[in-house]
Amino acid sequence: MYDLVIRNGLLIYADGVVEADLAVEDESIAAIGAGLKGRREIDADGCYVLPGGIDPHVHLQMPLAGLVSSDNFTTGTIAAACGGTTTIIDFVEPQPEQSMLEALAMRHAEAANQVAIDFGLHMTVPTWHATAPHGLDEVPAVVEAGCLSFKMYQAYQGMILDDVALLRALTAVGEAGGRTVLHSETGPVLDYLRAEALAAGHTEPIWHAYTRPAPLEASAVHRAAELADLASCPLYIFHVGCQESVEAILQARRRRIDIWGETCPQYLLLNAEEHLGGLSGELYVCAPPLRTIEDNRALWHALAQDALQVVSTDHCPWTAEEKRQPDFTCIPGGVPGIEARLSLVHHFGVNQGLLTLERWVEVCSTNAARWMGLTRKGRLSPGCDADIVIFDPDRTKYIAPDTLHEAAGWTPYEGIEVSGWPRTVLLRGKVIVEDEQYIGAPGDGRFVERR
Repeated sequence: MYDLVIRNGLLIYADGVVEADLAVEDESIAAIGAGLKGRREIDADGCYVLPGGIDPHVHLQMPLAGLVSSDNFTTGTIAAACGGTTTIIDFVEPQPEQSMLEALAMRHAEAANQVAIDFGLHMTVPTWHATAPHGLDEVPAVVEAGCLSFKMYQAYQGMILDDVALLRALTAVGEAGGRTVLHSETGPVLDYLRAEALAAGHTEPIWHAYTRPAPLEASAVHRAAELADLASCPLYIFHVGCQESVEAILQARRRRIDIWGETCPQYLLLNAEEHLGGLSGELYVCAPPLRTIEDNRALWHALAQDALQVVSTDHCPWTAEEKRQPDFTCIPGGVPGIEARLSLVHHFGVNQGLLTLERWVEVCSTNAARWMGLTRKGRLSPGCDADIVIFDPDRTKYIAPDTLHEAAGWTPYEGIEVSGWPRTVLLRGKVIVEDEQYIGAPGDGRFVERR
């Protein structure tokens, strides 16, 4: 007799689909088979049973220029849980003169008693750490502390690493057995183009896209891939938004460079002319910017063909008031999306015949677990954490601010009705969402050391 058995569901793996029961004992998946018995049983008839979603790219409680992103660790992770995500990875951002380990301890403490789901952290490598004589000395200790991945930037003042600094940082991370996640844009040229646009009197949000051309995203990806190969450091490109960058990743993979790419729902579903160029265009400012409908199609194809491996959200929410600024260069970048990711990819990917059920689970959970070192996550296998989603493909959900748990007060997906939504969500065997209602508690989540 097991603690809990999920009966009659269709279990979805990255490599197959099977009708079976699933048993949970303590916090782990204990068995998969027929006729299993539990002290508590949940009937999943007509539903998919899948590993909890993993979102490896979120910005909760993030300070920026006097603002703080609108979802804190509690509201953001409750929203994630209700959408079927059971693990997130957020960021540590060391301040000048602050050690990486001190910054890691502070960020860990910020989240620890607030999170409704499990979490990991990426360590940011700012300009001052990458260029200081001993600024990278702590990298091995950070990896040892379970913070496996290091965030680097090719854009943004104070964060940008030129090619030499990037190579130094990649080498330090590679030698320590870590891996690098990268914001890839050609920052100095973008700064020049933005200044030129302002000087010519262009202030509208659409100029955010016009001054960040896709080839400059792709050329940054190309340079970074060559440097990562030279440094023997696995590389993961964040938020790929255009077909040119997909091609740069594919070219690198053909040369056997160890590189992965992710995209996000906003780059799959939204476009610059309709959203940035429309009313309230400031809401849709994110970096890289929204592109074209042709890019949307190319990214779906890239996901299906394994040219891109993961769908994250880059959830970085701001209120509509915070987004209203005098010109496009002042708008805080980022959009909310942590809750609807799993259902959006199911509705527009699986239901439209663009992705198989297996590929859906792979890009929303299994691949992120694999690359990010979440060794007990992302799979329905005995011994893995019992992070489980019972997903009803026939449930419809009208997406709007009042049907979500996010705190921004708006959503870029308002007005979309999806077919398929999580019914029940378990975190390490504990039911935290039941019949779409959150019944867990802040603090249920734990920090996950990644190896």
